[in-house]
Amino acid sequence: MSVRSTGQGGHEPRAVQRALALLEAVATLGAGASARDVAALTRTPPATAYRLLNLLVADGYLVRVEDLSGFALGRRTRELASAAPASVADVDPGPVLEELRTQVRYGIYLASYSGGWVHLVDRDPDHELAGESTWTTHLHASAIGKLLLVQRPELIGDGPLRRITDRTKTEPAELRTELRCVRDADAAHEVDESRIGRTALAVPVRSNDGRVTGALTAIGRTGRISVTDSAIWDLLRSYASLLPGSRTPS
Repeated sequence: MSVRSTGQGGHEPRAVQRALALLEAVATLGAGASARDVAALTRTPPATAYRLLNLLVADGYLVRVEDLSGFALGRRTRELASAAPASVADVDPGPVLEELRTQVRYGIYLASYSGGWVHLVDRDPDHELAGESTWTTHLHASAIGKLLLVQRPELIGDGPLRRITDRTKTEPAELRTELRCVRDADAAHEVDESRIGRTALAVPVRSNDGRVTGALTAIGRTGRISVTDSAIWDLLRSYASLLPGSRTPS
């Protein structure tokens, strides 16, 4: 990346770190990510985020979507990704997920965790997920976010959290109580918390050394998928153990 002066320390390492954080945020939020959402996710002042985003567009690392409403990864970023050597962790999870999808009538999604962020790495092509950015920016309101917060409780903070719906838990103390249950059950769920009418069940995906690296989740309409359905929980746990680099927790 060519480093340019931004008028406020553009040559400093901090500017480079922020630019990389913005790239990761766009990858996390998906194509069409708005400057406002990117700034919020990276905790970057909006004016600074917008300036750096435009520099990344100029350099080819980002592009603007057709209606100019947001950003997507550009050619140079994709070239960097394709230049990385393959590893065991890069094995395509598609076959495992496709098999699971044939056995349920709900949406199946795979997420990974990196740097305190949630990345949706495999989306169910037959079940559109509305409000995807809510999952990646408001961890307390989503099942996959709660699994991450068990590992990174410092991400909760001390003040009230944003209320996405009337069912969202916004008090840190209340959320920590729920996270203790998530830790004990090794599973998390949400009911109308990130979106009214949506229920999600999530189980952790672990690396070979036992670290939680992501989550496998089933999503359906509230009332059609139940958090007390032991069969769907068993399926999620079974298939999570089959994903590349994961194992059944001891």
